[in-house]
Amino acid sequence: MKKFNKIITLLLIAAMVLSMAACKKEKSNYEIALITDVGTIDDKSFNQGAWEGVVEYAKENKITHKYYKPTEKSDDAYLASFDLAVKNGAKIIVCPGFLFEVPVFKAQTTYPDVKFIILDGAPHAGDWNPVINDNVLSIFYAEQEAGFLAGYAAVKDGYRQLGFTGGIAVPAVIRFGYGFIQGADLAAQELGLSAGEVNVKYTYFGNFDATPDNMAKAAAWYNEGTELIFACGGASGNSVMKAAETAGTKVIGVDVDQYNESDTVITSSMKNLGKSVVDALTSIYDKTFEGGKSITLDAAVEGVQLPMKNSRFETFTQADYDSIYSRVVNKDFDIKGDQDVTSAAELATDLVTVTVIE
Repeated sequence: MKKFNKIITLLLIAAMVLSMAACKKEKSNYEIALITDVGTIDDKSFNQGAWEGVVEYAKENKITHKYYKPTEKSDDAYLASFDLAVKNGAKIIVCPGFLFEVPVFKAQTTYPDVKFIILDGAPHAGDWNPVINDNVLSIFYAEQEAGFLAGYAAVKDGYRQLGFTGGIAVPAVIRFGYGFIQGADLAAQELGLSAGEVNVKYTYFGNFDATPDNMAKAAAWYNEGTELIFACGGASGNSVMKAAETAGTKVIGVDVDQYNESDTVITSSMKNLGKSVVDALTSIYDKTFEGGKSITLDAAVEGVQLPMKNSRFETFTQADYDSIYSRVVNKDFDIKGDQDVTSAAELATDLVTVTVIE
């Protein structure tokens, strides 16, 4: 009897060990992965918007998911994160931002059975010539339309002295800025304003960071009479918000709805990041995924928008927004982007004066 009890005890211990091992294995099996670029999943910007899309889809469909933060900003660090994600069971990897272009170019061949969703970028070997394998979907956004909506709304809401601070002059940031100027110009025309009555100061900080220097530059503009700055530069937007809080002025946020970041944010020029990720994941799981190409999401597919529910406009209404949005959807305007002109100063505006500050 004692021998029998001993055997039973050993079997129970073995079962517990196997169960613990199985649990451990299960916990390390994350089917959908997101790799952050230089920030975190609570950066109130690009990483967060993409991650919220992952979480929404994964929770609704009971799919395991995890994000990975690379050890540094480098191709090797991103590739190491891909390796770790795949080791942990990733079948799909979401990559938010152009910094992933070269890493995804390499990983798409290394891991042909893994699906990659890259936002705001297309894989290339460092030569800017896209090479997109069938397991990769490259998603871009019509930022010029998002910027256009923001500029139009700002002038319609009564702002006349505007500013645009981009982070780095990459295509997405450039498109936001160009659209902003053109939307402001249309609103000035519709309001019957005089030439030069609306002014836009335009610059790039040269980084996407929250720094005292960026705050000082924004503060100088506000002190010189700028009423509103479209802060289009990741974390550098927080520097602009701090300057606006001190000056009692306003800000337009970017990428995601940033109204919670500061009471100075009157609206945000948004890419519908969450929806684009949800739609891409849906296509993978319902077997309609079409990789091997780049797509551009515009207003016609709700790829860009202003968050009217949380906007702090004084006179610009939901009806005003619906009207201009439908006109953008219908392509009533030829909104110029980075492919059309090489500088904001080259945009043909009828009424808005643009001052580019190098």
